[in-house]
Amino acid sequence: MRSTAMALGLVVAALAAHAGDAVAEAFAPYGTARVDMHPMARTDVVFDVNYADPKQLNVLYSFIVNTRRETRGNVVVVTHGPELRAFAKENYEKYQGVVDRMAELAKEGVEFKMCSNALRAAGFQPEDMHGFVTVVPAGFAELVHWQSRGYQYVNPLPLSVRDVRYLDQPRKQ
Repeated sequence: MRSTAMALGLVVAALAAHAGDAVAEAFAPYGTARVDMHPMARTDVVFDVNYADPKQLNVLYSFIVNTRRETRGNVVVVTHGPELRAFAKENYEKYQGVVDRMAELAKEGVEFKMCSNALRAAGFQPEDMHGFVTVVPAGFAELVHWQSRGYQYVNPLPLSVRDVRYLDQPRKQ
């Protein structure tokens, strides 16, 4: 009797596994995604950065690291929004973590360009910024400059996809 119960259990488990496949197929009328992990040609990239919150530069850090891993080219970051206050020496204590990450990228060859128009509109002078930043005449013109030199334009929105799969699920109490 015990072996009959075990056999029945195995049959039920097998049917449940196949039923799960059938349910999954019912919700996948377009099949399954293909994978194409092709190598990329060496590509230079210019990032257009204009973030409301300087802490969003942490997401930019990840974007740059992931992009450089695949493109293996030169990277320029053009900053011309409210995030520029993180690069001010007077705000180092407040934004130390993110500034240190940006400085790390600069040591690895990433160039940081800052719009002088935005800088002055925010009430700063070039000498207020950390030494790895280069102040340039205008942010949008700087983007055009790098694109004219063959750099590919990237405008990374600082939206994290971490755990996005679970956003629509009810929270457990």
